[in-house]
Amino acid sequence: MHSPSVADAPVETRFPPIAVILVLCFGSLAGALMQSLVIPIQSELPQLLNTAPGNASWAVTATLLAAAVTMPVTGRLADLYGKKKVMVASAGILVVGSIIAAMSSSLAPFLVGRALQGMAMGYIPVAISMVREIAPVEKRATAVAAVSATLGVGGALGLPLAAWIAQDYSWHALFWFSSVLAAVILFATLIVVPNIHDEHPGRIDVVGVIGLAVGLVSALIGVSKGSEWGWSDGRTIGAIVLGVVVLLLWSWFELRHHDPLVDLRTSAHPPVLFTNLAAVLIGFGMMAQSIVLPQLLQMPEETGFGLGQTILQAGLWMAPGGLMMMFFAPVSSRLITSIGARRTLSIGATVLAVGYLVTLFLMDAPWQLMLGSLVACAGVGIGYAAMPTLILDNVPESESGSGVGLNALMRSVGTTIAGAVMAAVLTSKTVDFAGVAIPDKGAFQLCFIIGAGAAFAGALVALLVPRQGRSRA
Repeated sequence: MHSPSVADAPVETRFPPIAVILVLCFGSLAGALMQSLVIPIQSELPQLLNTAPGNASWAVTATLLAAAVTMPVTGRLADLYGKKKVMVASAGILVVGSIIAAMSSSLAPFLVGRALQGMAMGYIPVAISMVREIAPVEKRATAVAAVSATLGVGGALGLPLAAWIAQDYSWHALFWFSSVLAAVILFATLIVVPNIHDEHPGRIDVVGVIGLAVGLVSALIGVSKGSEWGWSDGRTIGAIVLGVVVLLLWSWFELRHHDPLVDLRTSAHPPVLFTNLAAVLIGFGMMAQSIVLPQLLQMPEETGFGLGQTILQAGLWMAPGGLMMMFFAPVSSRLITSIGARRTLSIGATVLAVGYLVTLFLMDAPWQLMLGSLVACAGVGIGYAAMPTLILDNVPESESGSGVGLNALMRSVGTTIAGAVMAAVLTSKTVDFAGVAIPDKGAFQLCFIIGAGAAFAGALVALLVPRQGRSRA
């Protein structure tokens, strides 16, 4: 059982706790923003970087893979060496990655910059685990909810912001903007965030880091590239099989290691296990709308179901969803206080599913799609806040960073799978339009049904979390 003096008394800070929490929110928001930064220019990247379209698609994949591997690793590093040090390092990596991308005119250095930007997302799980120690007791649920919500808010607000910068300035300006943003975060983290002396004795599991990186990267490459390469292609099958085998061997090694990167025994406890399973399903549900709605908004009106919006207009129609996630963060905290994080997570997933069902019947105008997006994003805002609360309540104090990092990884796995599934569905039901095969209306409707099904499944899994999780050891 944890000591009340440690768990309940907030750490004293030089700046007011609200200032620290705002910096953590801002830093996490910027990290999440990197995922959607290149979406407005993705179709132009082959010409901009003088490369093939298949190679240019790695601009998104590299960031996704780097983030997936880095989040649990940075969580563990934060447990060992202190949270502030790791967040400062993550912000510094974001500065370097953004500058490299801004100065690039060819594929290789650009991908290096994008991978470094993905690595900077390790800031987010560390910030979530730290805010619990900074916030006053009565504000902890709200603070955790606010930082957690930035995962969705960054992606939602990033699309119109990036589209505006790319349209009115240049694509290089996108990355100079992120460089300035990263520098501000680095400075604010150094000055405002306290060093709370939360190091725990131990050593980094180098073999565990390598095994996790190889296994995750291989499996996620196979999943994310399956639609492009073909699901029966030897590269797809080989990458997924290799990833699964390596991850199984990694699990065997971690269970026998005296100081593992990820404590799989703790992760197997029902409160943690079912929360992470729900994270996969809810991450799937969130990403599905992020992929499908922009495409439907930008389809030509001549198709009979497209809405003919530019990418900037599409981003602006989706931007209120990001604000809705932030708006519902305090709602989630009140629900967590009154009915518990377990039920709150289930409610959030259910609302997300309802958002898909609303969208299924409202596809005739941009404002209708925005309405469905608002409902879905409200569910994401509620659910994303409850997940880290469940994790932090059920892992030892010395594993809080790695526990939240693993949960963030599970969300990333869900979003990766969603990308593959949505791409497969949208290419399986097509119509001919001006000599080009495009998804038909039924393909979009099927995507909404699949997204709703995943979210409902997440709601049911959340209810499997024991009512009273074990307190942090």
